[in-house]
Amino acid sequence: MRQLVLSLLAVASLSGAQNTQTFAGTVTDSECALAGHAQMRMGPTDPECVVACIRSHGASYILHDGKDVYVLSDQKTPEKFAGRKVRVTGTLDGRTKTIKVDSITPVQ
Repeated sequence: MRQLVLSLLAVASLSGAQNTQTFAGTVTDSECALAGHAQMRMGPTDPECVVACIRSHGASYILHDGKDVYVLSDQKTPEKFAGRKVRVTGTLDGRTKTIKVDSITPVQ
């Protein structure tokens, strides 16, 4: 019985690790996700516009990979990466297109 429990725990931990993925894209906001910031210009730069949209319009931080848009579960950390290309490591909920963020790192 003990071996069965240990085996099930091992399988469960492995299946959780398999769901972790890395996504590359630009941290932007849900207001300007596909249109860009050229027309909104709520700040002199894209990063400032992203932060302004979040604060003024109640938008959410998202990751845009050039094709798809993903909501980021962490809405605090992305602020320092606003308007920048990043890699987000986390688990994707395919139904809601939300990434449960483990980490965000800038793309050099």
